[in-house]
Amino acid sequence: MSRKKMVSTILAFAITVFFTGICFAGTLSEIVKRGELRVAVQSGAAPYAFFDKNGEQAGSMIDFTKGMADAMGVKLKVLDFDWDGLIPALLSGKADILAADMTPTLKRALKISFTDPWIEVQPCMFTTPGASFKTLEDINKPEVTVGVLLGSTGETMAKKYLPNAKIKSYKGGGRMVVQALIAGHVDAGVNDDLAVLTVLPDFPPNSIRLLDKRLGQGKDPLAFAVRQESVNLWQWVNLYLKTVRSNGDYDANIAYWLEGIEWKKDH
Repeated sequence: MSRKKMVSTILAFAITVFFTGICFAGTLSEIVKRGELRVAVQSGAAPYAFFDKNGEQAGSMIDFTKGMADAMGVKLKVLDFDWDGLIPALLSGKADILAADMTPTLKRALKISFTDPWIEVQPCMFTTPGASFKTLEDINKPEVTVGVLLGSTGETMAKKYLPNAKIKSYKGGGRMVVQALIAGHVDAGVNDDLAVLTVLPDFPPNSIRLLDKRLGQGKDPLAFAVRQESVNLWQWVNLYLKTVRSNGDYDANIAYWLEGIEWKKDH
């Protein structure tokens, strides 16, 4: 290799490393510089993220991201999107962090980077108490319509495990499928168990029955997400999650938002 070509190669490599380093460090330093952490959420998903009775953003993930913003010394800006707009909002730079009840999947991870999981849930099937369905096989029939959330893991699971049933997708949070079931628009629903159980107090007693059979193997993790180039932000969020798990803030959040219903009185 000639000296001139070697110098050109070294220079090109140095430039690549330089700009790569800027990209990696850019998001976290830019957040601090602008004084604002921008978070993309889906506000129809209580108790994860929703508008409360005062018209303010509230929920488990809102509190977590408020804690992140406070630890950074910046303000929190919550941006509301439909489920199918969350990843585009992150990729376009409108948001720095995606905070939703989203399951990390290999397909999604081709576009965005997920943090360590902050909780685990399990997909389940549910129907009305008067329905005759008892097993997965009872629901997996052409004459049965199953409600799911558009773009959710529940939709993927329903299509995989209930190939013979009619799948009807809805936009919005977990209560959308429950409402559709109670209104008679679908015969059964698929969503994660936590999303179903946390909205039940908003409906008449005994209006929903969970089937014993769960879909899939084991539990599904839920995680925050950042752009793939935001390596330092990804590391920082993981450190934040470890910190709140050790100081008790994590347990307090989960107990209030996901294990009880006291938040319904406050919000």
